[in-house]
Amino acid sequence: MNPRFTVTGIHKSFPGVHALKGVNLHLYGGEVLAVLGENGAGKSTLMKILAGLQRPDSGTIALDGKILNFHSVLDAKNHGIALIHQELQLADNLDAAANVFLGNEPSRKGFLLRSSMRHEAEGLLEKLGFGLPSHTPVKALSPGKRQIIEIARALATKARIIIMDEPSASLSQQETEKLFQIIAQLRSDGVSIIYISHRLKEIQQIADRVTVLRDGANSGELTRDAISHEAMVQLMIGNNTRPNREAISPTQVNDAETIFAVHDLCTLAYPSCPASFSLARGEIIGIAGLVGAGRTELLRAIAGVDPFMTGTMSLLGKNFQPRSPAEAIAAGIVLAPEDRKHHGLLLESSVQGNLSLPSLSKLSRFGIFRCPTAEKNLAAGQINAMHIKCASPSQTASQLSGGNQQKIVIGKWLARDPLLFLLDEPTRGIDVGAKGEIYALMRDLAQQGKTVLFASSDLEEILAIADRIIVMHEGKITGQLAQHECDQTSIMQLATGQSPAHSISS
Repeated sequence: MNPRFTVTGIHKSFPGVHALKGVNLHLYGGEVLAVLGENGAGKSTLMKILAGLQRPDSGTIALDGKILNFHSVLDAKNHGIALIHQELQLADNLDAAANVFLGNEPSRKGFLLRSSMRHEAEGLLEKLGFGLPSHTPVKALSPGKRQIIEIARALATKARIIIMDEPSASLSQQETEKLFQIIAQLRSDGVSIIYISHRLKEIQQIADRVTVLRDGANSGELTRDAISHEAMVQLMIGNNTRPNREAISPTQVNDAETIFAVHDLCTLAYPSCPASFSLARGEIIGIAGLVGAGRTELLRAIAGVDPFMTGTMSLLGKNFQPRSPAEAIAAGIVLAPEDRKHHGLLLESSVQGNLSLPSLSKLSRFGIFRCPTAEKNLAAGQINAMHIKCASPSQTASQLSGGNQQKIVIGKWLARDPLLFLLDEPTRGIDVGAKGEIYALMRDLAQQGKTVLFASSDLEEILAIADRIIVMHEGKITGQLAQHECDQTSIMQLATGQSPAHSISS
């Protein structure tokens, strides 16, 4: 059987970076091909080229044996190729039907055929197992349902090849399972899927074949029978030796000083769900829970981003009630937010500008006059300490991979030398190598006597790195577990509001 889609010898360079170095890829009809690689391996650049967002410097793209030359996204769409971005490209002010046909609206003599559009949109959504009135506002939908709208939009363009970039990153387990059912249906209908994810268990579950990129070039390929966690990791990182989950030893926090405590704290999102817990010096605490459990809201309240309804907090034994993030930062509490691109970075600012931003007052003469040399030295130190891969400190943050962007978000706070790090989904959307580096950084911070409180949707991550685990369900803390006394099953039982089969501390 001949491939439906073939990519041969693709090269792409940007100033100071050779992003793709002769990449090859082929895709069969009705196949799920996973494309893996560390952040910075070239996945995003390749997908943008395949979707018509960028043009290669050299190389060929062929569909059904015919060489194509995409000049725009429309060119790619007209040939049946659709890209579903990690950050969904939906218009919140429009309804489901309008989003399904966004940019592809049926019309006659310049007039929009609204009735036809709604009828066809409902048909597509029904086909995907999602019965929904087409006039439903998209802003009212959950992340999983918004993902289905994006898939329906791809099908509305008669897409034969759908590229999914981290499609499950913001989905609950139930929504992810629904996504996999849809992918299976699309495959049976002959649609080809290119699936990008850093969740290797997902790849093992749904991929027919895996293509791995490393440093902008092909690293290897795995057929269905050869796909395993170890094989994928080996192809992604090669012979590089990086910290991994197994190599990180737990922190000894017996009788350690309590540096932070929360008593009956109620957030705006969950005003009737009081939360109480304490954090010890040098401890790493993970917050587990499903989407909507209240993890982000709790971290934002502690960081002074959102006000809280009732309850008290104490830091180093003194009352702590931040009225703003600036007050929390001044007290030694910093937050690396879940959405790094919108809330953690100035994307069009330089790496140096982002790293030095929280410390400008300390780097300035008399707190007023900026000192470029001090800013440059601080940035150089953090780039080296965090192993940030960039062409230069002046490179814009938007040009970096997700893993390197996350290192900037964390690195800029390291210069402030805080007492308590709040990390919301610290490894979401980054590769296995960068994850290992962030795990090692968290452990290093704990060994220095800092305290880390992090929220994660990855239960393996929680179990691997946390000394203690706080589990939340619908705003309530349903359990507090020592790492050695729990497993994924007991955490999931608490996260769904059930009592675990064995006793736990609380």
